[in-house]
Amino acid sequence: MRRHNQPLRLQLNHYRSYIAISYEDIEVGFCTPEFAAKIVETFNEHEKLHEENETIYKALKMACLDLLRQAGGNVNQLNKRMKHYMDSAKRPDHGTRAIALLLRERQQELDVSNREFVRFCYSYKLTPQELKDIFEGKDVADNQLRSLSRILGKSIDELIEIRDGFSDSEMHSLARILGTSNEELAQLFKN
Repeated sequence: MRRHNQPLRLQLNHYRSYIAISYEDIEVGFCTPEFAAKIVETFNEHEKLHEENETIYKALKMACLDLLRQAGGNVNQLNKRMKHYMDSAKRPDHGTRAIALLLRERQQELDVSNREFVRFCYSYKLTPQELKDIFEGKDVADNQLRSLSRILGKSIDELIEIRDGFSDSEMHSLARILGTSNEELAQLFKN
């Protein structure tokens, strides 16, 4: 690697100790003991998260299997049911659910009750029925964007992008149907 057409030189301090870093029995570099400790800590945290995720995944699988058996459903639908719950649990990036989540987060920021939050939204010309409709997943109308913009502290353009955007899976499906890549499709929608 070069910087300004000059080779970079490895700088070692002869008064410090260095530890070799190995990956799959091949030495890939050296670092100070402090940095090595941080690397080990990071890998341990990653491994712990991986183990916890496996446990949660197994628990979800068991729960879905139990539900299917109790409901007399087809056990072959297990993966479909699990995917449904996994998709439902993810934070939505787009659509009415994403706006509803932003509203819930705004209520938490304000630290107010449901009744107080309804009054707060109404003071910005978002009626209680409109607020209820958003939380029930009904479409957000263009005439609601100005009120939502003031309530959430986001621009109308940001809210339009959140409301009208595509999820990754929707973008992938559309790209496949149109015979293009996700990146090309995303560029098309940006223009």
